[in-house]
Amino acid sequence: MARDVKTPNPHFTALDRTTSPAAATSVAVAVSNRRPKPSPGMEPKTPPYESRSKSQNSTPPPSSAAARLWRPAAQRNLRNQWSTFKSLRQDWRSAASTARSHATTIVNSYLSQKYMDGMEFGVLSDMPNIRKKACFKLFKQQELYRGKLLSSYRDMVAIVIRMVNTCKSMRCYLRGTGNSPLAQFSFSVEDDSDSGDCGGIPVFTFYSVASFEELAWEMVRMFISELNLKRLLVMEMLSIYDEKVAEVTGICWSDEFYDGEFDDLSIFNLYSEETREPVLPCLRSCKSSISAVLSKQQQDSNVLQVYLTTWLAEVNIDRCRVDEIFATVGGEMHVDFS
Repeated sequence: MARDVKTPNPHFTALDRTTSPAAATSVAVAVSNRRPKPSPGMEPKTPPYESRSKSQNSTPPPSSAAARLWRPAAQRNLRNQWSTFKSLRQDWRSAASTARSHATTIVNSYLSQKYMDGMEFGVLSDMPNIRKKACFKLFKQQELYRGKLLSSYRDMVAIVIRMVNTCKSMRCYLRGTGNSPLAQFSFSVEDDSDSGDCGGIPVFTFYSVASFEELAWEMVRMFISELNLKRLLVMEMLSIYDEKVAEVTGICWSDEFYDGEFDDLSIFNLYSEETREPVLPCLRSCKSSISAVLSKQQQDSNVLQVYLTTWLAEVNIDRCRVDEIFATVGGEMHVDFS
């Protein structure tokens, strides 16, 4: 459910024409402190990929002229970044759905091979080597979809990387001389004294850039946790095979699933330099993680069904909270992100 965005009190307008620049700035900064609270169980954290330098968090209040130049550019930038988030969320859904379809095919191919000896072939039973040929055909299909599942997983990693980069692109840094009649901005810092948030004033009505960043990181942390859990499921799907049909080299948790994967995981803090392997996954709101990971080549059909259900459920993503975040941001910007 989208939360109603209250109409701002006319006495607390960010840059009231009847108010002095200094007073307007003070009021604006006070209003910007009304940041949304994260939902229970998703306490705000500041891992390395979110951290900002201290110089960016302590900027002198801007002049009214600087605020007038900065605000329109910052508004355009935030609308663009959150539109990107909406697109990336759809991309994630598509990639996750495609990957689950590939995983389902892998499971069906494996189980068909596993229980081939007990199947009744009817009039086909007299065909020479019918079971052996059918198993080999299913094995080749399983191999094909192993590659497709791995490709879909790689797509999901790329999507989350773009989410992280979008979080880092919300600040609007003024560049050039302050005497310019046009506000030129960039995502990179040219002046160490420029925090990119114009002293913490509201960009639209209530929320500062830092408030939008806080909401963005809360959401992206969910996708990072879910990506790590899906990596575990991918490992299991890539490791199962029927030893009666062919030998397959399975993969371990500490293996790199594709060239450069560890570099990608380091962006999310999911790769430990101490242990030289990816961080083990955990469920949302839980501090403890899986103590050890050991893939099995032979799996029961019930276990595989649990894997597929877990993939579909996306237990680390609170969909209601994500919808709420988009509704809150959309209400502040007067943009429909539904």
